[in-house]
Amino acid sequence: MPPKKKVEEEKPGAWLLGRFSKNLKVGLVGLPNVGKSTLYNSLSKSHHSEAANFPFCTIDPSETRAFMPDERFNWLVEQHKPKSEVQPFLTVVDIAGLIKGASKGEGLGNAFLSHIKSVDGIIHVMRAFEDDDVIHAEDTVDPVRDINTISSELRIKDIDFVQGVIEQHMKKKTAEATKTPQSKKRWEENLASYEKILKFMEDGKDVRNGMDIWTNQDIDVLNELMLLTAKPVLFAVNMNLHDYKRKKNKFLKPIFEWVQANAPGATIIPYCGAMEDELVDLDGPGTEAKLKELEVTSALPKMINTAFKMVNLALFYTAGPDEVRAWIIRRGYKAPQAAGVIHTDFERGFICAEVMAFDELKEKGSESAMKAAGRYRQEGKTYEVQDGDVIFFKFNVTTAGKK
Repeated sequence: MPPKKKVEEEKPGAWLLGRFSKNLKVGLVGLPNVGKSTLYNSLSKSHHSEAANFPFCTIDPSETRAFMPDERFNWLVEQHKPKSEVQPFLTVVDIAGLIKGASKGEGLGNAFLSHIKSVDGIIHVMRAFEDDDVIHAEDTVDPVRDINTISSELRIKDIDFVQGVIEQHMKKKTAEATKTPQSKKRWEENLASYEKILKFMEDGKDVRNGMDIWTNQDIDVLNELMLLTAKPVLFAVNMNLHDYKRKKNKFLKPIFEWVQANAPGATIIPYCGAMEDELVDLDGPGTEAKLKELEVTSALPKMINTAFKMVNLALFYTAGPDEVRAWIIRRGYKAPQAAGVIHTDFERGFICAEVMAFDELKEKGSESAMKAAGRYRQEGKTYEVQDGDVIFFKFNVTTAGKK
């Protein structure tokens, strides 16, 4: 009998350091004049997105709701032609005010840092083009210098914050020690985690890069602290059109090397802000024609999907003639937890989940064909919902929930 293949477990990523939210927020961060506002404005224009199938609507001047490009959702809508369609989305936040010294209150300093604290992930916008008409905050174009500035400011703020937490924690030492042995032990464990986290950052490292050394206790503490350097990141590299088309210029290699050393595993997405800006005032057919003329594709759909995936989320669908809807869950959710995202009663009275894998459903063509092929499955409480599952939940709530 041949030996069983060794299944490699997925390493925990920075997505573990945070609180799951169905209303996913990512923040655009960058120094002045790197193209951040141009990117934000491109994401904010609904008619630009119609052709590429990722519509956007502006929530307010600093937030845009970006609906994810999702071929599975589109196929389900085409099949069911429902009365209502609810797409998955993430909220993009334009975080302004970062300059050197922001951690000490320079520029919009503290306002900037409070805005970034509220997001689930960060898109670092980096300028990788030279243009004498677009003045850089530091006079010269050097994306690695820029990202070092940003990372340093976020780390300094985190260090200051943790130092303050330790200071307040020390004031409770006597009170906790005289309560119970458990209180004293908990106080000591928290202090050990605070000091370990502080030392890690003082050594010039971002919290998200310490997943191999953080214990469960440390992760619990980090989830309370909600540090800026704990957030998952991706890097959007703004290039001129010529360089974007050939996917190379003198800045890309240093950026790649910096990311490998300082944010291993993070995604780098080149894009052309000037081109995306040109598409803003075009309608759907006009956008398609312009992209065909330039022989390029927009990088924005990939940016949105990557932002979604970097916080370890997955989608499942409910589909029928009344509504087709995509639901956001954390990867690893069991069927009752996924049901609870729809309504708490679904989780409390969970009976079973009737599941179809999307790829099989598309191949067979319909729910009845899935049933005929024996691929319409009933799953119980221990079933781990997979990305792309199409689910009908059965539940029964006969008594009031526990108080």
